[in-house]
Formats: sequence, structure tokens, C-alpha cells
Amino acid sequence: MTADFVELRTNRPSLLLRLLTWLFSTQPPPFPLNEASTRELLGHRDEPVDAPMPKSFERRFQIERFELEGQQCVTMHPRSGPGRRHILYLHGGGFILPMLDPLWPLAAALVETTGASLTLPLYKVVPEASYNAAESLADAAFARIAGQWESSAITLAGDSAGANMAIALALRLLQRRGPQAGRVVLFSPWLDITLRDEAARVVEANDIMLRIDALRVMGEAWAGSRDPASPACSPLYVDPVDLAHLPPIAIFQGRHDIFVVDSRSFAKRAAEAGKPVKLYEYAGAMHDFMVLTMTREAKDCMRLVREFIAE
Repeated sequence: MTADFVELRTNRPSLLLRLLTWLFSTQPPPFPLNEASTRELLGHRDEPVDAPMPKSFERRFQIERFELEGQQCVTMHPRSGPGRRHILYLHGGGFILPMLDPLWPLAAALVETTGASLTLPLYKVVPEASYNAAESLADAAFARIAGQWESSAITLAGDSAGANMAIALALRLLQRRGPQAGRVVLFSPWLDITLRDEAARVVEANDIMLRIDALRVMGEAWAGSRDPASPACSPLYVDPVDLAHLPPIAIFQGRHDIFVVDSRSFAKRAAEAGKPVKLYEYAGAMHDFMVLTMTREAKDCMRLVREFIAE
């Protein structure tokens, strides 16, 4: 990739990233690995429960807990008090998993690196709830933040499925012609829930976490009665006119992640629409590698996010 909207940040993975990736690969996978097991899981499981916030966060941050739309939210402020900027962070999990333990350190790193406050909606997942529950919570969380911060100081962010939700929220805000966020940050975004680009099959051999056939079932559950290829479900297919009116976008993507294919397509479409966009790629990095916050690659992500939201 040589386009000026794409930047390769590392030519090879750091030793620590390689070690932690190997360790991760020895653990039970967070997601089912094929269509049949995914359908079995979604049809026969107890209601998922969010991983609790680490107790140490009470000392490291000022914490607010509150409820919106009948669902829980957490806001983390720097220890010194609310930041000048605010990040609305939508967590990943394939739309089917709740807040997971590895995502809490990522949220903490965002607050500590950027000095921003961060709100994390603990949305209900599918199929136990419909997409409406999660989207209503995201809408309400943005409205609450926009009542206290200038909209230009708000960043919409998320990882994986949560990154899909962040772009979808920006699109809903655009359609309503109300306040819009100032920036969008996407970590390993899932931009097409149909995963129709077969080029992802080539990357799949190096992806230790995600499988296309399993993801398509998760995407189907998220879409519900909607067209899975609609922009509301798959932001890759947003109309160029709408794309041009979204906030500036920064995307962070590992090259050993099947979503890198659609991230490149999305960044290209955004650039062609005249949208300020940057895709940062990391060699040998797995899906959601930024949760490995101690690695060189994750620290580089955090520095770039800090610079981006401060522009």
C-alpha cells in the first residue's frame, strides 16, 4: 500500500508483540471458529456478563457510574478531574460478547495517554437484545456528553465491532443534522459484517482470532431485520456524499487481521471522497493488538491517538 492515506508504522513485529501473540494463541479463542459452533453458542448460552472494572481504577481515575436506556455506563476521568476532551468508547466483541477483561487496560491507556475523559457504555449484546438496545445507549451516551463538552471536543472510538458502532453513530448524528463529534478513532474496525471481499481469506491464515464464516453469523445476528450490507450495518458501503461529511478518521490496523482488507477499502473510499483519513498499519500485528498495551505497537497507537484528537 503506497497511497498517502496509508502509513506502515512497523516493518516487523516487536519481540514482545510476537511473544504475547504466541501466548494468546495458546489460550481458548474468545470467539467460535466456524459457522456451526457460532450458531450453537448463540442458541444455547447463559446471558453474557460484563467483566468487572479492575479495582485499581478507583485509585487511578475519577469514576462515574450511571444508567442510560436501562443499561450501565462508566466514565473514567483523569485523576486530576474531567479532561478538556472526551472519548466515547464502544467496546468490541463481535456484537455478541460483553465487555471483556483485556479491554479495560486499553480504556485506561486511552485516558492516561490523552488526558481525556472516557465514557464506556456497557451495552446489551445480541442475540439476547436487538441492535436497537446498543444503538439507543450509544445515542444517549453521546447526548449526555454533548451536554457537558463541546461536540468538537468529543471523539467517537471503538475496537472491532465497537468501531463499526462508532462509525454508525457518526452516520446517525449526520442524518439528524445535530451536533457531530470532532474526531473518529477506529481500532481494528469491522466495517463490512458480510465480509464479502474474498481477499480476507488470504489474511485469514495468519489471523489467530477471527474466522470469516463464524463472523458472518455474528453479523447476521447484529443486523436483525436490516440489510447486512446497508451502511447502518456495514459502514464500508456508506454513500460517498455522507462519507465526506463525517469527522476526520484515524484507523489502526494489524496486518495479521482479516479486517485489514476492508480497512484499506474504507480508507481509500474516504480519501477519494475528500475526507481527512489515515490508516496506520502494523506488520505482523493481530486483531485488536492495541489491547497488549505494554507493546511498542500499542504505545505507538496511543501516541498517535493523543496527537490526532488534540489537532
